[in-house]
Amino acid sequence: MDQTNPVPDPERNSGLRPSVGVPPGETPPAEGGLSEAGPQETYNPTKGWSKGPTIIIWAFVVLFAAFCVAFAIAVL
Repeated sequence: MDQTNPVPDPERNSGLRPSVGVPPGETPPAEGGLSEAGPQETYNPTKGWSKGPTIIIWAFVVLFAAFCVAFAIAVL
């Protein structure tokens, strides 16, 4: 198989039969999965965000909404 022809040549590849394909004994074994791949997580908090950052974000949201309402009243 070369770069210009993605279809394998049955005469050059052993085990590849034109009508059947690759026999089962010539395929590599399947992988067991990827659950064990990668580094082990040592820090994984189980709880959500702490109360401090959440309160600060909501304060900005409320201030932005109040600004939008005040701006809309001033424009009218």
